[in-house]
This record gives sequence, structure tokens and C-alpha cells, in this order.
Amino acid sequence: QVQLVESGGGLVQAGGSLRLSCAASGRTFSSYHMGWFRQTPGKEREFVAVIKWNGDNTYYADSVKGRFTISRINAKNTVYLQMNSLKPEDTAVYYCAADVSWARAMRTAANEYEYWGQGTQVTVSS
Repeated sequence: QVQLVESGGGLVQAGGSLRLSCAASGRTFSSYHMGWFRQTPGKEREFVAVIKWNGDNTYYADSVKGRFTISRINAKNTVYLQMNSLKPEDTAVYYCAADVSWARAMRTAANEYEYWGQGTQVTVSS
């Protein structure tokens, strides 16, 4: 299995930027496709972005397309989420997730991913 730890969250003003990191340990990181999700109180966990094991394919939710960028460095066992032009509605707990199946990962549903981190809070003030 793989263990995931997110970092980089915080408080930022609208229009600002943050970069989230998700460090993986355990089994071979490059075996996994990685996703980012977010969740606000009372709502279901929402898909944000996904990246293939080799970084060749990425996919984004419409709400973040053009503002967020997912990337990974397999040699560092880390996946990133660069968030620019942040809006108050981006406020959420952000989670990284991992799965070995690209087909499952591309379904963009939280229950398709096997491994999860503990989350990091992102707050965007207006």
C-alpha cells in the first residue's frame, strides 16, 4: 500500500496562489495514478484533477481548468497542485488520492480511489 501526506495549505487572498504537495511512501509511487479532490462541510468530496503515473495525461474539473496545474516528480515520490487565481469558492480541505487503475482514476469519483491522505485546509478570503 501507499501512505500519502498533503502539505502546503493555508490562508490566501482571492487572486493569490498556493502550491499543494502530496508526499507518498510505501510501495512504488510510479505505480499509481494520482488525483486531487476537495471537500467542504456538508458536501461530497469533489474531483479537482488527476495525473497519470508517468505524467503524460492530465484531466481537470471545469471549475479549475486554466487556473490549477497538477504535476508529479516520481523521483521525489511527490505530486503537486499549483493553484493560481484562487477564488473564495476554492476554499475547502484538499486531499490527494492514489489508485493503480487509470480507468478507475479517470472516472473522477472519490470512491474509485484506493488510498487517501489526511487533507490540507485551503482558505481563500475575499
